[in-house]
Amino acid sequence: MAATTIQFDDDQIRRARSREAATSSGVSLNDGIVFSRTISQGRRSRSRRRSLPTISLSKTLDAEDPEQSGLHRPGDFKKRQVFKGAQLFFLAYQSIGVIYGDIGTSPLYVFSSVFGSTEPARDDLIGVLSLVIWSLLMMVTLKYVIIILHADNDGEGGTFSCYSLLSRYANITHKDPRDANLQLPRRMGTDEIPSANLQVRNFLERSKILRGLLKVIGVLAVTMVMSDGVLTPAQSVLGAVQGLNVVVPNITNATVVGTTCGILVLLFVIQPFGVTKIGSVFAPIIILWLACLASFGIYNLVHHDWRVLKAFNPGEGFLYLIRHKTDGWRSLGGVLLAFTGVEALFADLGAFSMRAIQISWLGLCLPCLLLTYVGQAAYIADVPSAYAYPVFSTAPPNCEIFILVIAILAAIVASQAIITATFQLLSQIVKLSYFPQIQITHTSKTYHNQLYVPLANYLLCIGTVIITAVYRNTTSLGNAYGVCVMFVTFFDTCMVTLVALIVWRINPFFVVLPFLTIICMDGAFLSSSLTKVPDGAWFTITLAAVLAAILILWRFGKEQQWTAEAEDRKPMPSFVRIDEEGVPRLVGQNGEKGGEPVSINRGFGIFFDKGGINTPMAFSQFIHKLVSAPEVVVFFHLRPLEYPTVAAEDRFVVSQLKFPNAYRVVCRHGFMDEVVTSDLASIIYGQIRQYVLDKNRPPIAPLPGARAPSLERDADLKADGDADGDADMGNLDVEKASQKAASSATMEDAGTITLAQLQAAYEHRVLYIIGKEEMHVRKGSPIWRLLLLKTFLFLRDNTRTKMANLKVPTDRLVEIGFLKDV
Repeated sequence: MAATTIQFDDDQIRRARSREAATSSGVSLNDGIVFSRTISQGRRSRSRRRSLPTISLSKTLDAEDPEQSGLHRPGDFKKRQVFKGAQLFFLAYQSIGVIYGDIGTSPLYVFSSVFGSTEPARDDLIGVLSLVIWSLLMMVTLKYVIIILHADNDGEGGTFSCYSLLSRYANITHKDPRDANLQLPRRMGTDEIPSANLQVRNFLERSKILRGLLKVIGVLAVTMVMSDGVLTPAQSVLGAVQGLNVVVPNITNATVVGTTCGILVLLFVIQPFGVTKIGSVFAPIIILWLACLASFGIYNLVHHDWRVLKAFNPGEGFLYLIRHKTDGWRSLGGVLLAFTGVEALFADLGAFSMRAIQISWLGLCLPCLLLTYVGQAAYIADVPSAYAYPVFSTAPPNCEIFILVIAILAAIVASQAIITATFQLLSQIVKLSYFPQIQITHTSKTYHNQLYVPLANYLLCIGTVIITAVYRNTTSLGNAYGVCVMFVTFFDTCMVTLVALIVWRINPFFVVLPFLTIICMDGAFLSSSLTKVPDGAWFTITLAAVLAAILILWRFGKEQQWTAEAEDRKPMPSFVRIDEEGVPRLVGQNGEKGGEPVSINRGFGIFFDKGGINTPMAFSQFIHKLVSAPEVVVFFHLRPLEYPTVAAEDRFVVSQLKFPNAYRVVCRHGFMDEVVTSDLASIIYGQIRQYVLDKNRPPIAPLPGARAPSLERDADLKADGDADGDADMGNLDVEKASQKAASSATMEDAGTITLAQLQAAYEHRVLYIIGKEEMHVRKGSPIWRLLLLKTFLFLRDNTRTKMANLKVPTDRLVEIGFLKDV
């Protein structure tokens, strides 16, 4: 049978009075219910005792608010993963295969991009080498590896993550009601933050322009990384395959481009294997590539002009810029290619960790790259024509074919950094309601932020192949490449400066000078790269602007939707009351006649609830329009946790509502748990049955020597060892067995359903009920608002529906439709 749809026209629903009401009113039912946020890759473990974070908590309800007991468990909020010992070094090994491919393959084209078609003079070569060396030291090592990597949001990196971190410490954005219970706010009191820093925070919170600018910066940084995600694979792979021109001089450009496209398709095909597997396989390639480059550098220093080492003096770089003035400033657009990929280094933080990235960069990548560029300069100083293909031309004799093969493999790996970063950033914007819900797959049980996004993978693959076929050479790609990188690094500097003031609470005196130093470097590189806009960089900027407009439009529409829905997100007593005779009656609103009795229909009704608090919109609309309710009402809420799995005995939390035979069931699930299945109703029924049984059973004395369950004890079960844990569980089983021997006659209790009534309702009929919200732009809206919301509603109506996400029997599924003005 097809799913049933009931549509109502409600002109009486009032819009929300304020934005704060929307935030405090709970969570709305919007475009899609994602019941399992991810689908695990590979075979799932059947063992509960793996080396995973344990979530073993007592089912004791919160004494202050039992209805929210499943939302505020101490271990449920996301925390940064900390790795030590062998696991940390394994992560560092993986990061080499993912993060440093882009930076590691830059030696293929840096010198050729800087000097263009003119052979460099020795002094100019040393000056450019000095700029490259100090760019790696200042822009990558100091700015990112030492400073910016600390600005993570519970382990997640990227500019947008910095913005999310700021929003937790300052009131700068409209909070998503859906995530109200998923993340702890950390706004500090006035006595916890220095006065100067407090003034910065207050100014930021009061200024609408600055708050809007920060939002735009965060979104633009995401879209610019995505735009570079289209160019980076093409630039890296094409740069390596062009080495065939050295080995096979007569090869055609069409062959080079076709080979590049084939390699790119293969690269995207392997993405579903996950970051751990890909990084573990790719890491030896990058290690071998960097080792070869470093050894070639040492070889060239010994056999050629070792005096280029004076480029470590930063004055050589300044002298080069002074000599060439405008041309020297323009050449910075080629120098910045030496550190392209640094924005992905920060965005990929969530897939690895700060310590792992620091170890791999300082311990391997930085020394190898410095030796590489110095060695290339030593050879080019003697043979200036070698600048066109610096890696292949400076390789020792008889190594050309070998290095070509390694270069192609390394170039394939080079694209992995930006691809992984795109997955990370897209996950962040989806969670923060800047983009519709899409499938996001966790690929590792151990490393929680390693992700794969199928839709992004397909789109990147198509875009990269098209770009390669259109541009056809690295020089043209280089003109389009690099501008977005500098915009992102500039945005990162601004955002992390605010983090230092508001989150880290560093004295502004110690922030201003480093900020001015780094922002001047960013400005020099950014302004130089902007000269490439007419030659091709316009493409990436345009693409980023279009994507940013879509994300901001979606967020604007969601905020308007939350405000409109705020009126219906109230506690149960706001909609229905119980009179002296125990009969439920509607509560009148807006002067309407109230007190109409609510009829009770036989059956078991499960209302899907995204908020977990207050009343789901599906129920409030159901009871107002039909003036009836199922015999047993269940509000079912999914509480996603940042863990792979939650043990079955700890997964469900049941509480009773202030309505006859009404319960809230909170399902705490990990990202590899599938909880909405065809037998969902029977599982919920079993949980409620056990709750009713436990609630109405008279207390019994504990067995001699048995300990009462507690949060502390449950949290320590894992640490006590398997034997002790089994012994404790055995004691609990004995207690449960003695409890089950109690007579079911004790079930008769005022206001509580009996087991027989509960079973009869379940066996009579089960209905799954969700809300279907139709939104109209209210009359009298300004033309700009009308156009924006019409566009948003068009996109919203064409995203995946709730019913498409449900894996329950469709003949038991009911959709309650209603209209709201937005």
